[in-house]
Order: sequence, then structure tokens, then C-alpha cells
Amino acid sequence: MTMNTTASMAAIAKLRDKYIKTQRDIIFQKHLDLLLQRDDTGGLLPKPVIFTATGDTHGIALVEGSGGGKTSLVHHVLDNHPVLQSDDPGYRPVIGVRVPSPATLKSLGWEILRETGYSEVSVSRKEWDIWRLVRARLRMLGTVVLWIDEAHDLFRAGKGIEDILKMLKSVMQGEGAVILVLTGVDKLWQMASYDDQVKRRYSKVTMPSISAATHEKSLRSLVQSFCDEAGLLPPREVDLIDRLVYASRGRFGRCIENIIAALEMTVLKNETQVTVQHFAESWAMQEGAVPGMNVFLSPRWTDIDLAKLHEAR
Repeated sequence: MTMNTTASMAAIAKLRDKYIKTQRDIIFQKHLDLLLQRDDTGGLLPKPVIFTATGDTHGIALVEGSGGGKTSLVHHVLDNHPVLQSDDPGYRPVIGVRVPSPATLKSLGWEILRETGYSEVSVSRKEWDIWRLVRARLRMLGTVVLWIDEAHDLFRAGKGIEDILKMLKSVMQGEGAVILVLTGVDKLWQMASYDDQVKRRYSKVTMPSISAATHEKSLRSLVQSFCDEAGLLPPREVDLIDRLVYASRGRFGRCIENIIAALEMTVLKNETQVTVQHFAESWAMQEGAVPGMNVFLSPRWTDIDLAKLHEAR
């Protein structure tokens, strides 16, 4: 039995907000838990491990290609970690920001201050003074984890990498030092591997690409469950998952987006059976692929160079 169009579209909208927990969550949380103190019974505490006599903490650099789902992953883990929750507005165990544009240390400092509730920052304040305020606010709020998303953008700015690393290091030292979590794309590896001192300070998490060989069963199950929730019949094409993974560039987040888009295309066309054609149409709209370069339609789809989708044949 299928739903009506309105009900199906409402169900698909809910799917967009649905978080799919995977082994990736466990990988990131293990890295995080190693940086948290434990009590005498081994239970985790909302306190960073101090690694040196000068009060230094360590951080995490999580790298994944665009569309992999790293932002949703980190947000979900931090938002649900049992020792990092609080209903007290005066206690903020986790502060998370995205590197703003323009990406400078000064603008990032402003963004962190705004997130802590300190919004009245004079534009005339010096960079060092803004970051002094950042450290004071994090200390006052009892912050344990500072998460900076799209951190690679900061290292594309004109300022030298040493100055950026020095400022970031300042929130990981002394009283009120925090665990610094940086997420971004490959450019972030340059920072995480800059020198031996930086390598020791950050544990590195890379989220491997998925493959049809290892994720066929789980992705097909996901397609089935999504279709059930939207009141649609699932696709029957045998090689659909192979094409889906390739079209999504081996990125989990993109796979989810492409599945949902195909379901939406099915409903918009007043059809009840999801097919590879629906995947092809929604993917073409998203990617702007020229005819003959559609992974879901071409018989030689593995020969398609996804970096050249817009080139005329």
C-alpha cells in the first residue's frame, strides 16, 4: 500500500532530518573518549586529559571529503555524548562553530565568542585580545570540547600556518584548556602533519570511502527502509547500489542524499515504484551531467570521469 503524495513528501522531509548511525560514529567517539579523564571506576568525566606538566590537552583532526557526512557525525556524537550534556546555560561542555567567511583568526575568534553568548565585540579589538577573551569565556563556561568545522578554510587564509597553529594551541594550554576538534577536507592534513609537535598534539581520524563490496547489504537495507517510510516500492535493479556508490563518489552522506532525491523524484512523478530512472533524473539535476555521462544510465558507467561531467562529448 502506498501513501498519498502529501504524506509521502512529509515522510521524505523527515528522512532528511534522520541521522543514520554507523561504525563511523564509534570510531570518532573512541578517539574522543581517549582524551577525556576517567574516575576511579573507569567512568568518563567531563574533563580533558592533561598530557604535560604545563597543562596541555590534545585534540582531534577529522578529515573526510566533501559530502561524506563528517559534520553530521561529529554533531551527533557531541550532542549525545553522555558526559558532555548540560541544561545549565552557564555550563557549556561543548562549543561548536564553523569557520566564517572571510576565514581569519580574528573572524573565527568573533564567531566563537558569539557562540558563547558574548556578542558585543568591538571591531577595533586586536586579534590577540579577542583570543584572550575566547580563552576566558571557555574557562568561565567550563567548556570541555571546542569544535571548529570547515577548519581547512582557515589554513587557506593569508596568515602563516605557524601563527594559526600557535593561536589554536593557546586554547589547549593552561587553566581551562579544552579538547580541540577540527574537521575539514584533505587540506587539513597539512596542518595535522605540520611538524612533530603538532603530530603529537592531534590524533588523526580519516573516514574511509565506502564501497559497494563492503556496504551493499547495509545500503540496500537502507533503501528498502526509506521506501517503506515513504510508502514506495523499492527499486529492483541488481546493480543499483554499485552505481549509487560510484555516483556518490564513495561518500556516505552523498549516498543518503541521492537515495532521498530519487524517492522525491518518484513521488513528484506520481509513481509508486522507485527505479534506476528516478535515481538518474535526480542525480542529473544535482550534478548537471551532460547526456551520456549519467552513471545510473550508461552501460559503461565505470568509465565515466566524475570530474568531467560538464564537458561536452
